[in-house]
Amino acid sequence: MKSYKEKLPTITTFIFDIDGVLTNNQILIFNDQVVRNLHSKDGYVLQLAARKGYKIFVISGGYCENVKKRLLGAGVTEVHLKASNKLQVYHDICERYSLKDEEILYMGDDIPDIPVLKLVGVSCCPQDAAVDVKALVEYQSPLNGGHGCVREIMEQVLRVQGQWMNDDDYYW
Repeated sequence: MKSYKEKLPTITTFIFDIDGVLTNNQILIFNDQVVRNLHSKDGYVLQLAARKGYKIFVISGGYCENVKKRLLGAGVTEVHLKASNKLQVYHDICERYSLKDEEILYMGDDIPDIPVLKLVGVSCCPQDAAVDVKALVEYQSPLNGGHGCVREIMEQVLRVQGQWMNDDDYYW
């Protein structure tokens, strides 16, 4: 069986959860508004990968319209909120974009992510993911959710594919 590193050259598509992956799992309520923390380095690499032609999707059981707006503004291809069945959303994305499991990297952190993690080419999670998720993924980031774990794994892919630190990387 190939190690996750040997699979990185074939990755064309990234899929992420929001809460616990792109955020630190904390949900703040301020004047009846939900507020979440996103790491700026994750934002940079999302827009960089999008500019380089990678497809990026977000599938979340949560709902936060301002996070969706921010992610789409960074170049994320699609953001799916209130996804009660992530596997169904995953299959829909694969069908519409003619994607194969082996070209997809998925990062999730909790039980609803497991069905998709079992299918993708590279399965990964943040360091503080649920025990059941950590037991099944190929790669655990050394970083917690919301603390740059998305940047860390995407940077690995871009480096392996020769898409990191090129002349066009210095612009947002």
